[in-house]
Amino acid sequence: MATHPSLEIQPDELTNDGLGLLHRKALTILKRIRDGALDPETGHKVGPSFPISKAASLVGRTASAIREAERDGRLPPRDRTASGHRVQYTLQELDHMREVFGTRPWREPTDTPAIISVSNFKGGVGKSTIALHLAQHFAIRGYRVLFIDCDSQASSTMMFGYRPDVDLGEDDTLYGHFHNPELLGVRSIIRKTHFFGLDLIPANLKLYNLEYEIAGYLAQHQSFDIIDLIAQAIDSVVDDYDIVIMDPPPALGMVSMAVLQAANAMVIPMPPSVIDFASTVSFIDMARTTMHQLEKLGGRVKPAYNFIRLVGSRVDESKSMHREILSMMRQVFGGSMINSVLKTSAEIDNASSRMKTVFELDRPVTSHEVHNRCVKFLGDVCHDIEQDVLRSWASRAEHMT
Repeated sequence: MATHPSLEIQPDELTNDGLGLLHRKALTILKRIRDGALDPETGHKVGPSFPISKAASLVGRTASAIREAERDGRLPPRDRTASGHRVQYTLQELDHMREVFGTRPWREPTDTPAIISVSNFKGGVGKSTIALHLAQHFAIRGYRVLFIDCDSQASSTMMFGYRPDVDLGEDDTLYGHFHNPELLGVRSIIRKTHFFGLDLIPANLKLYNLEYEIAGYLAQHQSFDIIDLIAQAIDSVVDDYDIVIMDPPPALGMVSMAVLQAANAMVIPMPPSVIDFASTVSFIDMARTTMHQLEKLGGRVKPAYNFIRLVGSRVDESKSMHREILSMMRQVFGGSMINSVLKTSAEIDNASSRMKTVFELDRPVTSHEVHNRCVKFLGDVCHDIEQDVLRSWASRAEHMT
């Protein structure tokens, strides 16, 4: 990306409020990138749309069944483009189709919503990449999804089209809810997104203060009730959703402990390197020890996870060391590790630089071959985790092999 001449920082400029200057100019770049991801007509991000063949696959009916429903009035007639092609179908239109055809995948009221934490206390392992694509996968498939950004770095919130510390105040995140739970209520901070069926609780830098404030509360009150704040927030709205995806900080701090306490499932990304393997083993041990201490000191019930899955992430199968360590990981973790892996791909990086996910791209950034390969391995990872979710729902488990 070329730097605009007016944004270049001269050495003598740094002598006067250097950090403030860096911050202001960086915000200008972020705004430019964000604006490039917005629809020029609406000023908002736009969700994906699908041709009739893909729509039929997602809805669980044939293209002929969709055309017939449009002819007999069960579905509205389809507009055509200037070239005579059918206008593609939005996620909201797919939801209406599923309602008409009776194919919505929503859980039964007796099924426990999946509350998934995508966790690791090491950064750069693909945590937010998996969390975002997983949430969008479920939304595309027709589930009702809530995404909770619990990381003060707010990279996931940015991908929904926000500049976290400019567009959002402290009352727009879990931080504000924790300070005024009765006044605000968690519903007031849930935002609709450009993905129909996918709602967001955003984050910004203010959320980092919770680390200190929770620790201070524990020291002052000798009570561990505050660790349940995220769980209580989710519990007040979870009946509206099938899936909750949480993106916690890449550290095992107070907020991460609250996330682990709130979850009933965990996905752990782990790149196939010795350092990342050792770090993940430490994370698993520390998470186990922390939950045990909370149970022992606070008299709390240790969270019961419906499933814990490790995902090989940032995998480059052209590297022999990656293949060897991946094989070792599968031997060590066995069935706790999903078969699919999140491979490195220029398409993920190029999409992120446009403040989009791969599922949001309306055309390949690299090549059709690279794009299709990337969509497939992302879809495979998400599908494997979706199967774990369905197995945790009694209404679906009996129909699965």
